[in-house]
Parts: sequence; structure tokens; C-alpha cells
Amino acid sequence: MKQKIAITSLASISPLGNNPDAIWQNYLSNKTLISTKEFSGKNQFVAEIPSEIRSEIEVLRKSEIKYKALDETVLLSILVSRQAIKNAGWKTGDNFGINIGSSRGATQLFEKHHKEFLETGKTATLTSPTTTLGNISSWVAHDLKNNGPEISHSITCSTALHAVLNAVAWLQSGMANKFLVGGSEAPLTDFTIAQINALKIYSKALRQAQCDNSKSINNNVYECHAEFVEAYPCRAFDLTKTKNTMVLGEAAAVACLEIGENKNALAYIEGIGYATDDIEHNISISEEANCFQKSMKMALQNTNLSDVDAIVMHAPGTLKGDSSEYKAIIKVFGTSTSSAQAQIPMLTTNKWKVGHTFGASGMLNIEMAILMMQHNQFIEVPFAEKQTIRKQINKVLINAVGFGGNAVSVLLCKE
Repeated sequence: MKQKIAITSLASISPLGNNPDAIWQNYLSNKTLISTKEFSGKNQFVAEIPSEIRSEIEVLRKSEIKYKALDETVLLSILVSRQAIKNAGWKTGDNFGINIGSSRGATQLFEKHHKEFLETGKTATLTSPTTTLGNISSWVAHDLKNNGPEISHSITCSTALHAVLNAVAWLQSGMANKFLVGGSEAPLTDFTIAQINALKIYSKALRQAQCDNSKSINNNVYECHAEFVEAYPCRAFDLTKTKNTMVLGEAAAVACLEIGENKNALAYIEGIGYATDDIEHNISISEEANCFQKSMKMALQNTNLSDVDAIVMHAPGTLKGDSSEYKAIIKVFGTSTSSAQAQIPMLTTNKWKVGHTFGASGMLNIEMAILMMQHNQFIEVPFAEKQTIRKQINKVLINAVGFGGNAVSVLLCKE
């Protein structure tokens, strides 16, 4: 990094809420925000945004005729982008860059139009322009009356962190001095849920097979029964699980980035790293997540490993995803000591609480990291093995990886 990049604002809409106080209070609770909803005639675990925020989306949809036909990914992006630039003190009409991506894009709208086509043989006039991926950043730019570069991309679940990488390159090149970055995902649809179920990685109700014995969690012994299994449908960072437990959530999150020191900085980007795995299968990741080892080492190349206080893991709740990332962390942080645990930072994830929000997940990880640094409080995974809690949280590493093994690591610091 030639210069630090300041994060001067962050706004999100997720199952956690849409304001920092509510989001933090939800993090302090050990309760998951995952519930059940019917898809294709079957109850599935999902994490939805609160109903009161859903009403804000509908208000926006009805506010102007041009917004009526937009997908929820776009509407969510507009709402969080308005809030982010307001918090940062940016003005509409400024020439900042915009890079907001999505793994799936306009899933809800595409499925709606495709169903209509199958039933009638016809499609609505605006089907094509409102279901393209570039639709997200271009509509945000239109809403904010922005004249800077507009970029949308899909790099699966690492999309939001790739937007950060891209913005850092623009900022350090001198081609821009401000960038709005993030991701948006509204994947709770019949077809998307069916696709993830087909991969056999989705969480199933009453996973009794995991309950052969009682488990000791946070020093409390829980009897093996359905209520406990249902309490945490996504077992992200539970390294003892025997089943895949991924759950989908919906969210949009964006951050305002500015070059150099800034009195309004929530945190600074101190290091960035990226890598792609040499995969053997479309969705696989190597046994010890070589991509994460490379991306973390790149992000940490000018940092003393002992200075990293915490890592917000990608940890999607799958057997391979969780274990391989953990092994990669041990490889990176445990090599300079006889005890592999001696230098391991505190490890956490938020997917047990909010599900996997695909393209938005990396920015939610950044939000979690910033909140932990601001409150100087580590958010533990309630069913994970207990860790030694550090007194200060000054540096946090954030990880994300998507189908194809495209890993990104971003190192944040308080100042």
C-alpha cells in the first residue's frame, strides 16, 4: 500500500438492521437471525431483512415511476448508498467512483420475467435493461447524480472485497480521490434456494445426525435435542460439525473510501491481498485453502503477525469451506512458533447469525470488524471453541472467497 485508504462511512441493510446501534445490539446477542420460510413448497432456513426495512424498499419503489421496475438488489443499493454518502459528507453531483457488485444480480426480477415468458411466450419491455449486472452501479450513479466511473462486477462471494481492491487501485493511481464500494444481494428466491440445495451444502432442518452425543459449548453442556439443533441452523466456524450448514441471507452494504489521512475515518485499509486457487472442481477449494494463504500473506506483508488482533473469517458454514480456511490461518499465523495456537488472532464470523449474503458478505465482514474496533469488543461465535480474548482490537483481517477459489484479504487498522 503506497498510502492508507480511509473508510469514512459505511451503510448497510441486512438481517442485523440498518443503523449502527441496532446492528451492534444484534451482534451482542447470542441469538441467530435465521428463521424459516417456504420455498417451492418446503420450509427452508433463511435470514431476511426486518419487515420495517422492507417497507422502506417499497416506499422507494413507489417514489418515482422509473424505480417501479427495478430489482431489489438495485433498490437496496440505492438506499444504502444515499445513507453512506450522507454520513461521509459527500454531495450528490460529486464525481466519485462507484463499484457495487453482486454475485447473482437481479435474481428476483429475472425469475419473475422468465416465469412470465414461460407462461405467455412474451416478456416485458424493460426485462433486459433491468436484469443486467451493470444495472446496480448505473442506477446508484443516476440516483446520486454522479458523473464518476461506474463499475459493476460479479466475482461470486468475494465480490464486495474485490470492489475494495478495485477502488484502492483507482485511488492510489490518482485517477480518483473518492470511491463508493460494496455489494448487494437478494437471493431468497425459489430457484436460488434450489440451486444451493442441489449442491448439497444447504442447512437442513432437524440435523439429528449431528447429535450423536451431547456437546459442551461455552462451558455449558447441552442435551442433544431438536430445539438445540434448530437454535443455530448455520454452524459457521463449528469445526466439529459433520454436515454442511450453509444458509442464505439478503443484504446490501457499501463504504465510502478516500485517499490518505482523514479526521472522519472509521478505519483505514492498511493492506490488501488476493489470490486464486488451483481448483479441481467448480465449487471446490484446496484442502488448506492455498488461495487464502496467499491473499493473507499479501495483505500482511508489512505487518507483524502478532499485531493482528482478530480475523473475520469467510466461514460459510460448509465442511470444506470452514475447515480449509482455518487450516490456512494456522499455516500463516502458526509457522513462527512451536505452538500453532500461540499467535493465532481471535477468530469470528457472522454467517451463523445473518446467513451467507453472497456478494454483500465481504462488506458485512468489514462492518463487523469496524464495530469491534470501535467498541473494543470481540464478538464470539457462541458454539465455537473458547478463545483467549485480547484487551485491545486495533487491527482486524477480513477474508472472503467465492466459487472458483478467488480469495481476498483486507487488513483494517484503527489509525
